[in-house]
Amino acid sequence: MKKGKCHLVGAGPGDPALITLRGRDVLAKAETVVYDNLANAELLALAPEEAELIYAGKEPGDHAMSQEEINRLLVEKTAAGRVVVRLKGGDPFVFGRGGEEAEALRAAGIAY
Repeated sequence: MKKGKCHLVGAGPGDPALITLRGRDVLAKAETVVYDNLANAELLALAPEEAELIYAGKEPGDHAMSQEEINRLLVEKTAAGRVVVRLKGGDPFVFGRGGEEAEALRAAGIAY
């Protein structure tokens, strides 16, 4: 059985040219991309055409998924052996909920 891994990737300040090289590289290998509305949509083109794209954005009063649902989704997809990229605007650990997502992955024994 293939072993999955989840990458928590910051999309940077908005300009697609400013994503890190590592972020670009893991997007190119992604099987599932879970993205939010702060990540520039142009970055999704870096993922393989066959990659599963899942919108998990949150806007005031309108959440596509709760944080708990996002955490469960990351665990589920990665545990199934997929290469998962959680693409978040900016730095996922400064203003995002990357710490909570990392804790959920760690609690499930999943590499991230």
